[in-house]
This record gives sequence, C-alpha cells and structure tokens, in this order.
Amino acid sequence: MKRFFLLNISLWQQRLKLYLSAALIGALTGVFILYPIYDFIFIYEIESDIHNQIITAFRYTLTQLKSSFSGGTPDKTLLLAQIGAVFGLIIALVYERLHWRIQNIHQLSTELSVHIKTLIQQGENPLLEFKSSFRWDFEQNCTNRELEAVILKTIAGFLNSSTGGTLLIGVSDNGDIIGLERDYLTLKRQDQDGFEQAIITAISTKLGADLCQFVKVLFHVVENKHVCRLIINASPHPVFLKQGKLLKFYLRTGGGTRDLNIKEAVDFIIHRWHR
Repeated sequence: MKRFFLLNISLWQQRLKLYLSAALIGALTGVFILYPIYDFIFIYEIESDIHNQIITAFRYTLTQLKSSFSGGTPDKTLLLAQIGAVFGLIIALVYERLHWRIQNIHQLSTELSVHIKTLIQQGENPLLEFKSSFRWDFEQNCTNRELEAVILKTIAGFLNSSTGGTLLIGVSDNGDIIGLERDYLTLKRQDQDGFEQAIITAISTKLGADLCQFVKVLFHVVENKHVCRLIINASPHPVFLKQGKLLKFYLRTGGGTRDLNIKEAVDFIIHRWHR
C-alpha cells in the first residue's frame, strides 16, 4: 500500500509540473508579449502626431521593455507576469479537461456506431464483456448482492485499461439474451431508472464518485428483453475496488479481468500513468 501511495503522489506531482510549467510560460508571455503590447497601445492612443504614432509607440515600448529587464519597472513587470501566469493556469486546466472530454466523446461515438445485436454477435473479447445479471442469482433463484462485486471488478478492469471497454448486463457468456427483468425485481424502483441508479451508486461507493463520469449507462431492447450497456472510458488515474478493508487493483487482460498482485499493479501503474 505504501508503494501505491507513493505512486499516487507521483501522479499528482506530474499534474503539478503541468500547472507550474503553464504558469511559467504564462508569466513569460505576460512579460514578453502583454507588457510590450500594453505599452505600444498606450502610447499609440495618446500620440497626437498621427504620422509618428507607430514609430513613437515602438520606441517607447522598446525602452520600457529594456527598463523592465534592468528592474526599472518592478511593479508593472510583476503585475503583468502574474496576469500571464493566471491565464497560463486557466489554459492548462481547460486543456486537461477538454483532453479527457474529447477522448470520452470519441469512444462514446465509436461505441454507439455499433448496433447492439452486432456487438453481441462479436462475442466476448478484450473490449467487450457479458454478464447475466447485476444482483439476481440464477443458480440460487434469489437476490444475491455479492454479485455486484463481479460487475464492479469488470468496470474497474476497464477503467484501469488504456482503452476502456463495454459491459453488457443481461447477456449470458455465450451471447444469449437473459434480460434485466429479474434484476428489476431486486430494486426499490423496478425499472431502468432504478437499475441505472443502483449501478451508479455501487460505482460511487466502491470505486469512487469521481469515476461515475467515465461510465455511460444505456439501455436496449433485444428480443423483447432489456439489456444494459455500460460504455466505460479509461480512467485518468489508477482505480481500486473496495472489498471490505482491502483495496484491490483489477485489470482487463485478454477476455477476462485479473486481480493484480502488488508488484504487477505497481509495474502496470508506472507504465500506464507514470510518464
């Protein structure tokens, strides 16, 4: 666990480097670009001789810029550097968020372009998993909340992968349509909304509330039966599943989901996120 903790610190250090770099670039932009632009516009507007406006403004800007390098205008230089740094941080934040949003939208559009029946006919593969139910135990013919952990393992495995994946609930391993009707009976609200709420609550409780945004819940009717389609995007950070007092690291490998031991998990996390 100590190594996991150190790796998480390292990931935050990388984000810190991104924002510090953005702030530095922004500060330099403030001094080398905003500073001269400000002075140029200021003199250009107050210069009465229209024929000498540009030349006068340019000379004044150059003089002020040289003065700032020699410490002649510390307050003004610092102010514009601070303004530039703030803009740099804002741009870094927007870039980080847009980067993941674009990736999520691209994967979602790609997944939705495949018809549900065509998807099922492909069979299980590294990017696709079938599960018969979320809570209903067909062997014991009763509600079994422990089955939720099976679903969450698969979700965690896809989140930790570099590509994400799709999980279909209500479909057997061999592709038969089972439906969600039995699962609905285990819920307080026995419909699609209740099922979606149960899925999101389980993810929020056992994986983390911040990860719900990377799981898109859709429903389809196939052979007059409801099937839930979870489109899972890759997570921007390592995901651990809470199982009692333990935290488990799962990864989608081949056609299944594996519980990695500490060494395997650390090695994978370094390769996947520590860059």
